[in-house]
Amino acid sequence: MSLTHFDPSHYDTQLAGKKARLAELLVPFAAPEPAVFDSPREHYRLRAEFRLWREGEERHYAMFDPGDKRQPILLDDFPIASERINRLMPQLKAAWQNSAALAFKLFQVEFLTTLAGDALITLCYHRPLDAFWQTAAEQLAAELEASIVGRSRGQRIVVGRDYVEEELEVAGRRFRYRQPEGAFTQPNGVVCQKMLNWAFEALGERDDDLLELYCGNGNFTLPLATRVRRVLATEISKTSVNAALANLDDNGVDNVTLVRLSAEELTQALNEVRPFRRLAGIDLKGYDFGSVFVDPPRAGMDPDTCELTRRFKRILYISCNPETLAANIAQLHDSHRIVRCALFDQFPYTHHMESGVLLERR
Repeated sequence: MSLTHFDPSHYDTQLAGKKARLAELLVPFAAPEPAVFDSPREHYRLRAEFRLWREGEERHYAMFDPGDKRQPILLDDFPIASERINRLMPQLKAAWQNSAALAFKLFQVEFLTTLAGDALITLCYHRPLDAFWQTAAEQLAAELEASIVGRSRGQRIVVGRDYVEEELEVAGRRFRYRQPEGAFTQPNGVVCQKMLNWAFEALGERDDDLLELYCGNGNFTLPLATRVRRVLATEISKTSVNAALANLDDNGVDNVTLVRLSAEELTQALNEVRPFRRLAGIDLKGYDFGSVFVDPPRAGMDPDTCELTRRFKRILYISCNPETLAANIAQLHDSHRIVRCALFDQFPYTHHMESGVLLERR
């Protein structure tokens, strides 16, 4: 996001433009009017990353407009970031100004926070981290009531935990999530909670099984698992898989089998193109899949995976790129129709949007 585009007074106009864009992309598929889920106008982003810029003897938080990496925008606060991040920014700056152990060759700072109030700070260095750094970091973590991760080449030192804990409410039930440092999580927690509730309602209560592709840390898996008999979920990132397994255990969700496979690999397995050792002991033919849930990366589903979803009565699709969403729907339109769609404004003041569709077999 260009900082010059942040203007809460223009928010409603920008959101209307996104709705019109999504509706236009879905016109060829006779989609219903999208439900719109807005964002807080400020303090909505739960993570932020800053370079440090030196002027004289002082380092400042800095960001850059796209296309201009030489002219920094120096920051004392960051209004789109969570209130917790904004409270931490001056406290952390004061700490490195008063501590050579923390400041020496520090070049980047990353914040990760949650709606539940947890916080983790990652400090990145162009030097090896030593015992003096660790002592200073432990004192700082206690003062800030936050975990700290120190990173340099070949080194990663954790003070506290290497994850934050989030709580999100879906249909009256609170789910707890571990969100690891360095792994993908939805940046806008308020809108994420709206997405989870929409998906929960759209799927409905089912007496069959759910296939989930690209499950991440189990963000959608936990609530959706309560709507079906069983879930087979896949994710390729080892960090996310470990977090998802912990989240399933923490929440007492015991009807999910999680496999570390890419969507493309699972497609090959279901098509019996090749066997996978990671599927040993899993009876794929024993599942009675009625629905598939997908939340793919910006590139959307590859053609083979998209073709795989055609087998299911219901396709619940969350997308971070409406253009690739439309391309995937075009491939499925002859067999499935859109019965629900929604716009989730995860990224205010940018052209990016998150959207969701429920497709049912014709």
